[in-house]
Amino acid sequence: MAVHDWSRVDSGIFHHFHQAWTIEIIDSLNGESLSPVFFAMVEQAEQIVSGPIPDVVTLKQRGTPAGPPHPGAGVTVAEAPPRARFVTSAEPDLYTRKANRIAVKHRLGQVVAVIEVLSPGNKSGLHALRSFVEKADELPRNGIHLLVVDLFPPSPRDPQGIHKAIWDEICDEPFELPPDKPLTVAAYYAAVPKTAYVEPVAVGDPLPGLPIFLDPDTYVPAPLETTYEAT
Repeated sequence: MAVHDWSRVDSGIFHHFHQAWTIEIIDSLNGESLSPVFFAMVEQAEQIVSGPIPDVVTLKQRGTPAGPPHPGAGVTVAEAPPRARFVTSAEPDLYTRKANRIAVKHRLGQVVAVIEVLSPGNKSGLHALRSFVEKADELPRNGIHLLVVDLFPPSPRDPQGIHKAIWDEICDEPFELPPDKPLTVAAYYAAVPKTAYVEPVAVGDPLPGLPIFLDPDTYVPAPLETTYEAT
């Protein structure tokens, strides 16, 4: 099945697809590709250290009395909303926080590879992109192989795509995406020498079966196309 134009789709719809696709990939790996020594499982892309994921912004803490907190000490926003020439708001990207990633583990529990499917929120701002790139770079540096799937075109923050942003942390060298193939699938080999296998993709293309490395000498092809079609 050809890759869809996900840039036209609401982020909630893509999140639903993202979660379903990761499960299809896991089922395919565990049922067909991986030997009994390895298994794939879901991990949440971001672990919240303390407190719940903020699905709802709580305006009043438990036990806070109703009404203005400091009578006579200020102006309430409801009565006189602040005015400025430019007003902009940034909504928290809850879907990116909830997105799954796939960890491939040895039966003894060691993570050997990670599969990341980017969400729109991973590139929504400088902090979001930096956070994703730092985590992606950390994996190969710690001997964990990586497969990245980016079905969204470059943003102003990654003008040559997500691979260039990640690889610059490892080896700053020239790289340009073909103008007619702005999407990216990239596999990163974490042994020596660190190696990137990059396949630019366009809307309408099939997805490539790039390697998921299990150790320095072994890999399995990523079942991206068959699982994408099944989702």
